Amino acid sequence: MRELVHAWFRTTVRSTVIPAALVTGLFTNASAAAQDYALRDVAGWTVAASKDKSGCFLTRTYEGAGGTTLFLGLDIDGSNRLSVLNDNWSIKEMDRLNLNFRLSSGGYSKQLVVGMASEGKKGFVTNFEEKFPSYFAASRALHIYRGDVPVEQLSLDGSGAAVAELRRCVDMYKAKPVAGAREKGRSDRIPKDPFAPDPKR
Repeated sequence: MRELVHAWFRTTVRSTVIPAALVTGLFTNASAAAQDYALRDVAGWTVAASKDKSGCFLTRTYEGAGGTTLFLGLDIDGSNRLSVLNDNWSIKEMDRLNLNFRLSSGGYSKQLVVGMASEGKKGFVTNFEEKFPSYFAASRALHIYRGDVPVEQLSLDGSGAAVAELRRCVDMYKAKPVAGAREKGRSDRIPKDPFAPDPKR
């Protein structure tokens, strides 16, 4: 499962799902995650920080056909993204589909997802409202359907403890300014005038 972790995480998905081609290019290496938060196992899930310290994620790989892997990422701004991948799926990168998601106490109908691929596995990425991690933590299972066709039915045992740890990880970075930023969301590497003949910072 950890072989797949390094190809996942850090994509900004907010009001709409971004193209999968960009998703794949924006994932980061969990083994190179922030030094002050070590990758750890919690209740059957793995929790890790993003390399740029802008968020954290949890992941789990399930036994069975295709070895489904689930990722849930949470950023310091409260945004989240969910990815589910499987060796056997034929969904193509950038495919846009509407899937139905069912948790223990509710669900999301016709949720837009975008196809993606990572480490040989194919799947999709999507984002939900800010309360989704709480619903995820309180649920025993996640069922996903494409119309009447079941896509996956996954146990979320241990998700409460895993999401609690995920939030602790994110809170750690909320309290710390991101190194190399002279103002929120802006890097020190940007020249004062990037269009000058000899751009200097």
